[in-house]
Amino acid sequence: MRFRAAIVAVLVLAACTPQARDDVTREAARRVVRPVVAEQFPGVPVEPSVDCIIANAGSTELLSLAADVVTGPTASSAQIVTTIASRPEALRCLATQGLPALLR
Repeated sequence: MRFRAAIVAVLVLAACTPQARDDVTREAARRVVRPVVAEQFPGVPVEPSVDCIIANAGSTELLSLAADVVTGPTASSAQIVTTIASRPEALRCLATQGLPALLR
């Protein structure tokens, strides 16, 4: 069943505009990043952190994360998220977006 859904997703993406493909890829990556953030960074506000990670991910990283939406997060997913989260821009984003959400 998941395999069929993956094939349908690929066919839909092939017919989409570049912006629509990017949006679908980012949303699929978000679905993988959420549980990784919750597990790897307990106590950190998930949604602001996911926003920062997605915003600072490269296209190859987004595609790798999105590909894991079919099987769920893997060790590779966790490594990609950790790598992105450790970048200076991502850390700044997490400090300005994540910490205020934590302090509310």
